[in-house]
Amino acid sequence: MEAEKWGRRIRAFRKLKGYTQEEFAKDLGISVSVLGEVERGSRPPSQDLLQSVAVALNISLEELTPID
Repeated sequence: MEAEKWGRRIRAFRKLKGYTQEEFAKDLGISVSVLGEVERGSRPPSQDLLQSVAVALNISLEELTPID
C-alpha cells in the first residue's frame, strides 16, 4: 500500500514536470521497467531513488512524500 502511494506521487510529479517515463528513467540512471514498477506500486522505492527523484524534479523530499 505504501509503495502505491509513493508511485502515484512520483508519476504525478513526473507528468507535471513534462517527463516521459523513458526520459525520466534515463535521468535517474534506472531502466524504464524499474520506474514503471515503482510507479505502479509493485516495487517500493529505495531512499536513494527517492532522493534522486526529488533532485531530478527539482522538488523537496517533503513535497514528494505521500500524505496519509
